[in-house]
Amino acid sequence: LVTHSRFDDFIDGDSTKLTNPEKQGLYDFITVGCTTCHFTRMLGGQMYNKLGLIHPYETKDLGRYEVTKNEAEKYFFKVPSLLNIAETGPYFHDGSIASLDESVRLMAWHQLGKKLEDPKVASIVTFLKSLTGKLPGK
Repeated sequence: LVTHSRFDDFIDGDSTKLTNPEKQGLYDFITVGCTTCHFTRMLGGQMYNKLGLIHPYETKDLGRYEVTKNEAEKYFFKVPSLLNIAETGPYFHDGSIASLDESVRLMAWHQLGKKLEDPKVASIVTFLKSLTGKLPGK
């Protein structure tokens, strides 16, 4: 679901649309490496990637392999867009993660090999909440 958020106004040039904590969260999002997979205005949705790229992620779901039967695509899932992510839990391909904080922490570890401290997780989550837009007709 594509909606217009304050983040869209920010990337269109209005630096007042994000608070200083949200800007810090964006900075942390970028410097931690989240933009490796979550890029463009959609912040994801353009590619498939292995879940557990750096550190294995335990799941019985074999991902794209179930469709393609290509061994190289085991545990590959579509990288989701992060638009409205604060409103779309539970998280991950199987809905097994209840909180956005835990999702950020797990993604950093499994995909980037980074252990994030609570303040860094909270900062990134603050930014992610700025991606919430008004739903059409609301």
